[in-house]
Amino acid sequence: MAYDHEEQEQLDALKAWWKQYGNLVTWFLIAALSVFVVWKAWGIYQAKQSVQASILFEEMQKAIQEKDQAKILRAVTDVQEKFSRTDYAQMASMLAAKNAFELHDLTAAKKQLMWVQERGKTVEFKSLAKIRLAGILLDEKSYEEALKLLAGDFPAELASSVADRKGDILVAQNKIEEARAAYQLALDKGTVKNPDHQFIQLKLDAMSGA
Repeated sequence: MAYDHEEQEQLDALKAWWKQYGNLVTWFLIAALSVFVVWKAWGIYQAKQSVQASILFEEMQKAIQEKDQAKILRAVTDVQEKFSRTDYAQMASMLAAKNAFELHDLTAAKKQLMWVQERGKTVEFKSLAKIRLAGILLDEKSYEEALKLLAGDFPAELASSVADRKGDILVAQNKIEEARAAYQLALDKGTVKNPDHQFIQLKLDAMSGA
């Protein structure tokens, strides 16, 4: 009887606890389940977006090989408008900028690079866009605007490229001493394995005879 009485007390205590906290526990479980369902749905949505964006990116690469400019523009515009949250939007814009630059269409190249700079989702892509945009501004002799673009913070792995680009701009401004310092910084921040290392060294050596 003692065991039955103790068991009944525990059951009564459980009933009392559930009466007081049962609704709270139920709502907590519903909320937790809802968050899980939304999280899973969002993951599926992002995966679907990435797949669709990759298809457009492949179409764009093929259009570049075929030199179909209309198709290139259509593909990059679709990726930017429909899948701007994916890395493919940044990659497509950078590729479109490179293609336009090679065709000497600086206006189109600047437009694509500015999209990445303003709408890009990763610091690395945004930084690369700034460096390449500064190169176009150099070609346009917009030296101060180019230097201003390179004045902010950049990822450490791009420090050499930024300094190299600054050196080119300073040379164009005939600021030889500042250019020499920029090229030296580019060498210090880079590595010998960097494909541009030897070219930067040649530019620095040329400063000695400038």
